[in-house]
Amino acid sequence: MDVYLIDESGISQRTADELPEMVRSANDNGTGFVWVDIPQCRLQESEMLGDVFGFSEIALHDCVIRNHVSKIQAYDDHVFTVLHAPQIGAHGHVHYIELDQFLGANYLITIHGPLNPKVEPAVAFVDTGAVLDRMKSGKFLPRTAFELSSAIISTMTRREIDMIATLAEQSGKLEQRVMSGEVMKDSEGFLTDLFQVWYELLAIRTIAVHSTATYDRMARLARFLPADHEPLVADLADRFEMVSSMADGQRESLHGVIEFFQTRVSTHLTIASDDLAQISVRQNDDMRKISAWVAIIAVPTAVTGFMGQNVPYPGFGTAAGFYASTTVMLVMAIVLYVFFRHKEWL
Repeated sequence: MDVYLIDESGISQRTADELPEMVRSANDNGTGFVWVDIPQCRLQESEMLGDVFGFSEIALHDCVIRNHVSKIQAYDDHVFTVLHAPQIGAHGHVHYIELDQFLGANYLITIHGPLNPKVEPAVAFVDTGAVLDRMKSGKFLPRTAFELSSAIISTMTRREIDMIATLAEQSGKLEQRVMSGEVMKDSEGFLTDLFQVWYELLAIRTIAVHSTATYDRMARLARFLPADHEPLVADLADRFEMVSSMADGQRESLHGVIEFFQTRVSTHLTIASDDLAQISVRQNDDMRKISAWVAIIAVPTAVTGFMGQNVPYPGFGTAAGFYASTTVMLVMAIVLYVFFRHKEWL
């Protein structure tokens, strides 16, 4: 763990052994505060926090396990919060990067994780690391523990807004694919990309909504905070609300892309169905014509076939019989032709 003392002279790193005396001194003198940053809270760290700060077993238990939703537990002299920051992983999966905080009048305890094994450990320290760098460079010196916590959370919300901006750019590219007609060449790939962006926006919005509720409740419960810090609590709630609203707005925009894609696909299906219906009609017309000509051609075939049996009939073997049979074939063929023309088969 990293232990820091922050006072008017700046930030100085101390050892864990000095922590109990630092806390007593901060409480007695009322100047400066302690920041303890813990990469992962295990049994040893949990016991140390309980001994030095007197935190409840319930809160310490929440530090050890993974929490899937934000939490807040308010006590007389401190507040415990569980927050999450989104981290987009492989195939669009959004990891919930947990940050637990014990916030008191003269101390801030930040605890990272536990993390999913697939997440790089450095990801957990992006926000706290950015604030620490600003403090070490002299660009930022918080007066109180809550100002430090507020700076860390503000960094987190800015990063979430940057994520939404990146997803907005991806949404624009998806819209271009629909407008250009490229999407029809690979509809399955387009849908995969589209719903991946949709899910990422939804995950960011969910995290922001939970965090907003946490800080709204903190504004009502954290009685130990100075009166001039109340606007900071409200500002953090507003920041998360803004992240939620931006994610919602981008999801609405993406929904428009989805509707346009569905309309385009539906239009193509309608046109294809109409073409298929016209082809079916033409095929039916062709079949009727073929059937009609087959029926007409069958007449002389039937007559000549009957004659081919050498069956005697009136005029058999005479010229008159030949002309009579020919006339019968012609008359029957003409009658069938006229009939099919009347039925509009020919």
